[in-house]
Amino acid sequence: MGLGFTSAVYVLAAILFILSLGGLSGQESSKRAIWYGIVGMALAVTATLLGPGLGLWWLSLILITAGGLVGYQLASKVEMTQMPELVAGMHALVGLAAVFVGFNTHFELINIASLDDAVKKTLEGFSALLAKKSDVEINILRVETSLGIWIGAVTFTGSVIAYAKLAGKVTTEATKLPGGHFLNATAAAVSLLSVVWYLNSGELLSMVILTIMALFIGYHLIMGIGGADMPVVVSMLNSYSGWAAAAIGFSLGNDLLIVVGALVGSSGAILSYIMCKAMNRSFVSVILGGFGGKSGPQMEINGEQITIDTDGVASVLNDADSIIIIPGYGLAVAQAQQTVSELANKLRAQGKNVRFAIHPVAGRLPGHMNVLLAEARVPYDFVMEMEEINDEFPDTDVAIVIGSNDIVNPAAQDDPNSPIAGMPVLECWKAKNVFVLKRGQGTGYSGIENPLFFKENTRMLYGNAKDSLDKLLPMID
Repeated sequence: MGLGFTSAVYVLAAILFILSLGGLSGQESSKRAIWYGIVGMALAVTATLLGPGLGLWWLSLILITAGGLVGYQLASKVEMTQMPELVAGMHALVGLAAVFVGFNTHFELINIASLDDAVKKTLEGFSALLAKKSDVEINILRVETSLGIWIGAVTFTGSVIAYAKLAGKVTTEATKLPGGHFLNATAAAVSLLSVVWYLNSGELLSMVILTIMALFIGYHLIMGIGGADMPVVVSMLNSYSGWAAAAIGFSLGNDLLIVVGALVGSSGAILSYIMCKAMNRSFVSVILGGFGGKSGPQMEINGEQITIDTDGVASVLNDADSIIIIPGYGLAVAQAQQTVSELANKLRAQGKNVRFAIHPVAGRLPGHMNVLLAEARVPYDFVMEMEEINDEFPDTDVAIVIGSNDIVNPAAQDDPNSPIAGMPVLECWKAKNVFVLKRGQGTGYSGIENPLFFKENTRMLYGNAKDSLDKLLPMID
C-alpha cells in the first residue's frame, strides 16, 4: 500500500471520527456514532499495518490481537456502574504509551547519531524518518518528545488515582501533602528545567527527572480532588490522554494520530469546561487540583432518619398526582431500571404526572443514568434536566430518590464548608414527600453525610432497590 493510499484512508478515518463525536450529542444518533468510530479505528489500524515503512508487522499483529482479547474480556465483564473506572484505566494506558514512545524516540536518536551516512540510507520505518531530520528538526522533536512524556506521565498517575478513588481503593477525600500547591509548582519548575537540560545535552537523566516530576504531579493533583468532583476529573483526564496521543503522533510522524489526539484533547477540554460550569467549579481549579477540599468545620446534622416500608410508600403514591423519580448509583448497582420504568408506566396510566430528574454531571457518571433509562425504554420526553425540574419540586407530591447521595444533598447550598459547597443539586427536599431507596447508610463519592435523610418529610426505604421496587409495583392500584 502506497503512501498516497494510506493518506487517503487516514483522511476517511479522520472524517469518521469527527462524525462519531458529532453523533454522540444525541440519544438517537449515539449508536450510529459509535459504529462510525469503530469503522474509523479499523481503517486506521489496517492502513498503518499495511502502509509503507512498517517493520515487524507480525509483532504488531500479535500485540493487537492480545490487546483486543484483553480489552474484550474487560469490557464484557465490567458492570455499567464500573464504566468510569474502566475509562480511567484506559486513560492510564494511553499516558503510559506516550511515555514509552518518548523514551523509545530518545534511544533511537542516540542509536542513529552513532551511524554513518551510508548506513542511515538503508534504514526503514521510524528510524529512517529520524535519520532524515536536520539538527533543528531534531531539537523540535526533542520538545515534542518531552511534552509527550510529561503529559503522558501526568495522565498515567492521575488516571490510576482516579480509578482508585472511583473503585474505593483509596480515600475519596481531598488529600494533599503539606505545602501542596508549592510542591506542584516546584515539580512543574523542575520539569521545565529538565526540558531545557534535555534540549541542550540530550542526557537520559534529564528525561528520567522529567518523568518522575510528571508522575508526582499527576498523583498529587488528583489526590487533592474530592470524590464528588470525580466526573470532572475523568473528563479532564480524557483531554490529557488526547494531548498525549497527539504528542505521540508528532514523535512518530503519524498525521492521523495527531488529528485524533487533537480531537480527543480539545473535545475533552470543552466537555470539562461545560461540566465545570454545570457543577459551579472553576476550570482553572480543575487543572490545578485546587478544589474538592474542606475549608472548615461542617454543619452539624440534627434529627433522625425515619424508615418506611413498601406499604407506606404505595399508599402515598396511590394518592399522589405528581411524582419525580431521581435515579442514582443504587439503581445502577441493582439493575432496577426496567422495574422503575414499569412503575413509571403504571403510575402514568393512572393519569399521574411522572417524570425523571437527571443531574447534569454527577447524575450521569456513576452508572450513566441516562443510558440506563434509555435501555429501559423510558421516553426521553419524561427525562428532565436539573434546570428544567428544580422549580417544580415545591409543587410535587412525591420525590423518589433511588440510590443517590451527593446530587440531592442540601449541604451544597446550606454549608459553605462542605466539600460539595456551591455544586448545583436536585432540590428534591422541597417536595411534599421524599422517599429515599438505599442499600444502607453509606455516603456518596464525596464521603459526607446527607442532611436530606434527616428531614421531616423524608422517609428511608432500606434494601436492594430492585427488590424494594418489585414489592412496590403490585401495590400500585
